[in-house]
Amino acid sequence: MGGWRAAALTALVLTPAGAAAQPAPRLTVVPPAWPLTGAGGDPQTAIAQARTSDQVSVTIGGSIQSSLGPYGDPFGLRVLLAGRGITYTITYIGEGLANLRGGLKRGATFGGRLDTSLDIDLDRLAGWTGAKVHTDFFQIHGHGLSRSSVNNLTTVSGIEALPATRLFELWLEQRVFGDQLSIKVGQVSADTEFAIAQSAVVFFNAGFGWPNIGAVVLPSGGPIYPLATPAVRVKYVPDARLSFQAALFDGDPAGRRRGDGTDPQRINRTGTSFRVGDPPLLIGEVAYAYTLNLWGETLHGTATLGGWQHFGGFDSPRLDSVAGRLLADPEASGIARRFRGDRGVYGIIDQTLYREPDTEDEGASAFLRLSKVPADRNLIDLYVDGGIAYKGLLPGRPNDTAALGVIYSRISPAARAFDRDTIRFGQGTGPLRSSEMVIEATYQAEVVPGFTLQPDLQYVMRPGGGLAGDDRRRLKNATVIGLRATINY
Repeated sequence: MGGWRAAALTALVLTPAGAAAQPAPRLTVVPPAWPLTGAGGDPQTAIAQARTSDQVSVTIGGSIQSSLGPYGDPFGLRVLLAGRGITYTITYIGEGLANLRGGLKRGATFGGRLDTSLDIDLDRLAGWTGAKVHTDFFQIHGHGLSRSSVNNLTTVSGIEALPATRLFELWLEQRVFGDQLSIKVGQVSADTEFAIAQSAVVFFNAGFGWPNIGAVVLPSGGPIYPLATPAVRVKYVPDARLSFQAALFDGDPAGRRRGDGTDPQRINRTGTSFRVGDPPLLIGEVAYAYTLNLWGETLHGTATLGGWQHFGGFDSPRLDSVAGRLLADPEASGIARRFRGDRGVYGIIDQTLYREPDTEDEGASAFLRLSKVPADRNLIDLYVDGGIAYKGLLPGRPNDTAALGVIYSRISPAARAFDRDTIRFGQGTGPLRSSEMVIEATYQAEVVPGFTLQPDLQYVMRPGGGLAGDDRRRLKNATVIGLRATINY
């Protein structure tokens, strides 16, 4: 009910002053009617979900095949395969990004990702009712701007990763009981179904995909792009409004480091490690899709609550393994105190605010997402992001999406205390880390179905939470611009 009251309050704020004399609106819940499927496979309740996205939870809308005439399906192969239950998608995302000021240094990069995905409907192909196979591969190239120039916590691009050709997902899904229950087994990425805000999929910054707190605190960044892990996922959908899902993942997609400087993406270079022996990660989520009637207008929304538990060991940012000692103390062992397990909770509200008259998916929607983890064993203990997106804002541009979003990542009290300890013991001079904030404005323009261009602007405040540069001063706020092209076939 809290999400409903928030939606009503938002609508009241947005109502023009001239409407004040009208009778008070009635807020009623009307029967659901969701004709579209949104990011993560749930009903699309966010009207402003973008046509294309770098987020792996999104099924991209439109294909350039429709613009290629007879060359769109040479020899009719695509139609032939589809008739047998075999469909494939090829998507290329290419982008140029530049750090104009602040961060580590000025610089520019170009990067790209070629996605090739294959889906096989085993019912059509072999008569196996309710079964489906999915796999996708990435060819990633270029160099990341966050890694080379900005040094921030929330990576400025959702496709940024080390250059590689790698397997991403490979799984079998079985649906039973009229598709109400599904079981997925194989190599799975958590950010394809969990903790998703549909209104946020248009943004460049990776934090708007998987909440960045998980990417920072989980081993090897967790089972998310570009590293999926073996998993079992169970999802139950009793009706169109409600869904429950839980998954058990191998808890470390890369495994033990061979030296502190070894990147997890270098350890699991091809995505074929298929690790199953690490302490597991358990994730659970419940989502409720609702429909409100405000001033006679039907507005959809989704309220999501989830949590996770990792069963591995986690180091204290401040305490030494020797009782009573601090890591910054020169007489300490230098080995951090080890905690058993880690956990987190998150909540999401994704709400349509306005629907363009006589349209199915044009208008404005907004989201708010919050995640919290224990402060004694994590670098970040609080993550909040939110924003608003508008699809069809400009006349004659029904498939364009404009958006504005904000990300806030708070450095945990234990990590901040370590900074103070370092100064107190004469091991450093500061600065003290506090938090990182990112503001992003973007506009995605559809050139033809399946081809979009997207300029982007990000302002990163206190990169890394307030890290020091080579001059021992806090890194300056960074200004990042970019242009992305996405082609989907």
